Amino acid sequence: MAKMVLQRVRYIPPVLEPGVLYVSEEFHTAAHLCACGCGAKIRTPLGPTEWSVEETRSGPTLWPSIGNWQLPCRSHYWIRRGEIKWTKEWTPEMIEAGRSREFRRRREYYGGLSGEPRGFLRRVWRSLKKRFKR
Repeated sequence: MAKMVLQRVRYIPPVLEPGVLYVSEEFHTAAHLCACGCGAKIRTPLGPTEWSVEETRSGPTLWPSIGNWQLPCRSHYWIRRGEIKWTKEWTPEMIEAGRSREFRRRREYYGGLSGEPRGFLRRVWRSLKKRFKR
């Protein structure tokens, strides 16, 4: 595959071109065609607990990796400085562990936005709340 290029758009177009990473900052999303050539449209939400895009002179970087576990191709790759970097397919256990990490990351991030303490402070806070409810 040729170098991946970044194209900033307001809306993701209905027909995607191979080798183009479309990014809509307004709608916090990116999309591209699967790097394996199967034609699947890959959409990645952008945000603090999701994917991030960096534009470099060599081309776009999308982080973290793309793991298409739900597709028949099961492709797993990185987009780094415009290049597709293939990596190994994950086992079902690796996929489940990755999903668990994503869930925890989201829970910690969005739980922190509510102003509720996290970790050790959360346990102390809950303990104090129980004592004073009596």
